[in-house]
This record gives sequence, C-alpha cells and structure tokens, in this order.
Amino acid sequence: MKLASHKSGRDGQLLVVSRDMSRAIIAAEIAPTLQAALDDWASTAPALEQLYASLNEGSAENSFPFDPAQCAAPLPRAYHWADGSAYVTHVELVRKARGAELPDSFWTDPLIYMGASDAFIGPRDDIEVESEDWGIDFEAEVVVITDDVPAGVSVEDASDYIRLVGLVNDVSLRNLIPAELGKQFGFYQSKPWTSFTPVLVTPDELGSAWNGAKLSLPLRATLNDTLIGKPNAGVDMTFDFPTLISHCAKSRSLMTGTVIGSGTVSNVGSEEGSCCLAEVRCLEIIANGAPSTPFMSFGDRIKIEMIDDNGLSIFGNIDQIVKQYQPPT
Repeated sequence: MKLASHKSGRDGQLLVVSRDMSRAIIAAEIAPTLQAALDDWASTAPALEQLYASLNEGSAENSFPFDPAQCAAPLPRAYHWADGSAYVTHVELVRKARGAELPDSFWTDPLIYMGASDAFIGPRDDIEVESEDWGIDFEAEVVVITDDVPAGVSVEDASDYIRLVGLVNDVSLRNLIPAELGKQFGFYQSKPWTSFTPVLVTPDELGSAWNGAKLSLPLRATLNDTLIGKPNAGVDMTFDFPTLISHCAKSRSLMTGTVIGSGTVSNVGSEEGSCCLAEVRCLEIIANGAPSTPFMSFGDRIKIEMIDDNGLSIFGNIDQIVKQYQPPT
C-alpha cells in the first residue's frame, strides 16, 4: 500500500493513496499520523490495507484527488534518521578526485552518520539556503522505515523489520563540509532539511524489484529538465539495507519509525550518470583536472523519481525549487 501525510500541524494527517496516486483518503479513524500507525502496526496495517483495497477498487467513500503539493513528508519528523554511504564506489570516486586513498575498511565496515530528524520537508517544499557560496547539492537516495529493531539483530533477520520504502533528497552544502569534517566530529551545518517523496510504500508494492535487501530500479535525478543520472539502486550497493540496519543496531535498539538511508545512489563507471552534482564534478576533475559543472543556484529545479517497469511512478516525485533564505533581522 501507499501512505502519505497531508500537511496538518507538526506531524501531518495520515492518508492512504491509491496505487496510481490519483486518489487519497484520510485514515484518521485508523491512525491520526503515520507514526501512530507504525507504533501499532500489527493492528493498523490490516485496516489500512482494507482501505487501500477499497480505494483501488473505486469503492472507498470520501476519497478525493491526491495532490502532492499538499503533502508534508510522510514522516514530517522522526525519532531517528541514520544515513549511510552504501555505495562505496561513490566514496571511492570522491576521494580519487582529491588524490586520497580509500581505506580498505570502507569496503567491509559501513559508513553511517546520524542526521537531523526533528523536521523533514515535503516533496514540493522549497530548498531554502542563505547563500549559493555554500555549494548547494542534491543527493538522491533510497530509504527504509523500520519497526522496533532489537539490539544485536543479525543481517539475516534485519529485513523482517523493514516496514516502508521511499526516496529522499538529502541536500548537502558541499562547501561547508570540509571544515566540519576537518573537526573530525561529523556533519551538522552542512546538512539542511531532507525532503521526501509524497508517498512511502510497503515492500510488497515493489514486486520483483525488491528482494528484501535492495531496490533494483533506476533512480532518476533531473536538474532544470536535464537528466543528471539514472543509476540503478540495486547495482553496486556494497551494503544492503539489512546490513545497514544490523550495523545501526549493533549496540542499541532502534525505535519504530527509524529512517535508514542508503546514501547517494551510484554505479561503477557512472555510465548511467550521477545522483548528485559532487559526483559529476569529481568525474570532471579526474578527466579534465577541474570541475566545469556548478553547484545549484537560486531558481534551480531538482526532480527525483523512480519509475517501475510499466512506466509508472512508484513514490511520486520530489520536485523542488532552490530559494534564497532571508534570516530574521
């Protein structure tokens, strides 16, 4: 099934969305928010599935046209957001461009950082940044949402705790990153709000493209109507989602509604293009000695989407404009 959140307060109002994303219905009688639904998934999921079936059959009462512009992120805020760098080929490329060696451990020990989850933004919300000098970049990723995950869960069992799948634009401010990483204490100022696709879906909606660990379809990133890349998210994923979940839960349990990100999707050789501008620029540095592609500017438009084998959008698209933020005076 497909679930979304209508903009309402800080946590949104839970919607069930039809498979073709033409219609939606408020699911308040089952759960007021998506987090509430996840907290009692054993009870809410069957009721939501029934509502989803009636919506697809055209028999649901009180349904209305689905409008992604009225959507918040499906989880407008979450208790936990852990983002990985599962495509080590991406990290290898970035380090190669600056003449740095890739430690062997990067191929066996996942890179994970804890991001800000106090507020996610919707698929049509602007990317507000104070200065273009900060190096505004998009990052197209796949994410999963978990149930309660016990500490010490094995990789083999971790897939049992995946409840929902979606896409995000994990915006990075590239020119702020070096100074932050130079402190050897991780990202903070360089990672503004993350945006989500209009809907999250249960894994059964993905058919054969989902094997319980990876989503094997191209992830499309289009900047100002130019396709930047469409690498396959199931190819060259060094660390699959069960591995990332097991890594995150090594010494602590994970709470229901935890968001686990794949990191920027990337394929070896980048023949299908890239899911961020940093990778494009790294390829230019390697080939020509210097980058020629700029980071995003105010007014730029980024679209992120995944299309199934029938040509249909699975999650709806992220479609955002970069706008200049004016601090309070």
